[in-house]
Amino acid sequence: MVSHLASRPSFTPRRKWSIGLNVLLSTVLVVAVVVMANYLSHQSFLRLYLSKQTRVRLHSRTVYFLKSLTNHVKVTLYYDQSDPLYSTILELLRQYSLIDPKITLNVVDYTRDPAGAQRVKAQYKLDSPKDKNLIIFDAGPGQRKVVPGDALEQYTLEAVPNQKRPEFRRKPVAFRGEMMFTGVLLAVTNPKPLNVYFLQGDGEHLLQDQSDDNGYVRFAALLTDDYIRVHALSLVGTNSLPPPAECNLLVIAGPRTPIPKPALDKIEDYLEKGGRLFVLFNARSLNLETGADREAGLAELLARWGVAVGNNVVRDVPHSEHGWDVVVSAFSLHPVVDPLLGSGLYLVEPRSIGKLDMSAHGSDAPQVEILAQTGPQSCLVGDETHHQPYPVMVAVEKQIADGVIASRGPTRILVVGDSSCLDNGQIDVLGNRDFAGYAVNWLLDRPQLLRGVGPRPVTEYKLIMTQSQMDHAQWLLLGGMPGAILVLGGLVWLRRRH
Repeated sequence: MVSHLASRPSFTPRRKWSIGLNVLLSTVLVVAVVVMANYLSHQSFLRLYLSKQTRVRLHSRTVYFLKSLTNHVKVTLYYDQSDPLYSTILELLRQYSLIDPKITLNVVDYTRDPAGAQRVKAQYKLDSPKDKNLIIFDAGPGQRKVVPGDALEQYTLEAVPNQKRPEFRRKPVAFRGEMMFTGVLLAVTNPKPLNVYFLQGDGEHLLQDQSDDNGYVRFAALLTDDYIRVHALSLVGTNSLPPPAECNLLVIAGPRTPIPKPALDKIEDYLEKGGRLFVLFNARSLNLETGADREAGLAELLARWGVAVGNNVVRDVPHSEHGWDVVVSAFSLHPVVDPLLGSGLYLVEPRSIGKLDMSAHGSDAPQVEILAQTGPQSCLVGDETHHQPYPVMVAVEKQIADGVIASRGPTRILVVGDSSCLDNGQIDVLGNRDFAGYAVNWLLDRPQLLRGVGPRPVTEYKLIMTQSQMDHAQWLLLGGMPGAILVLGGLVWLRRRH
């Protein structure tokens, strides 16, 4: 009996096949779960950001733009991996490609991959020895842009302690990668560039002026970063205004002298054909003693579009820093100002900009909407006893007349009661820069860009120690910590011996 039991096999053929089949099915199930998890994570990935200071988290404006992108773009990161910016740029570009699979990323380290570097040089004709650390965006022939890595970070000079001679280092203060990459993608996927014309010659803010109180250099640079061509325009004499297809937006910023009647007629004809107009008034064109407006002609033109330009200056002391300026925080839900809710717009001596009753014009009347207004304790200069909110900004839309090509959509006008809010000295105060981007993108009918992207600040943390504290730290790190481990190990060894 014992020999009979000992001779029985441990596993019958049936049991062997059963175990094998079970292992095979379990393996297939595990592989299927892994494949499905990877597929779902690729299609609907979730990335958590533990730090608010990260420079690779994409802004909602960029996400909206990428989701609306239909072109295929190849991005080549031609970069030295040892460069401090390399990892940040690579991670940022990976975010772009994760959100939009039509963006493909090719990474070439020219210091470690000579063959790959030669192919990139031949393809994009990089002949200069200075062609290093580049990001190349390629959407097809004639639609290529090259971004140098040095342009992605803003620096300031910081003094380095040195007793022998003055020494400075380049301290990074802001990273402009997302702002520039989104602008470049917009440029390469839209071969026809957008043109913005600034009216000049009637006391307006000057495009080339770098002064804080009158220049518009920074506003023009903001448009250039979005790959919008900026032009100066004079309508004196026989000079003509380009048609809406070529002049995508006309900006009239703070005129102080009367615009000639022939020029106003050209502007009105431009609007009737579906043009886009951005007008910013200021208090310096007013004579507060007589109530006269040197720009009465422009105000009359806008009145025909339902805009009431006040010959006044608004004060709002409870919402002011110096008494004569106003911080506006009451906004409507219009796309131009909706993203500013919870923020503020800094205006310098704003004029009231309201809307007129256009009901007599029927359904063809322009649609005027108040976008921003001051607080309930506001008053007008010269009438400090009467308090009420005053509108300081309106938006106008009107469908263009029959017989005119309607591919551009409706005529759009944006009127603001202060032009100094976008000059060099004020554009970076509160939400003024963001407002400039929202306003221009609404006027240009680019809804996917109605959320601002700017440079991300770079935060540095410094540990300042005296020489005595430095000596103590060195002894602690080099002697104290290793010594404590040796002592602990010795005690364990002695204990085990006993």
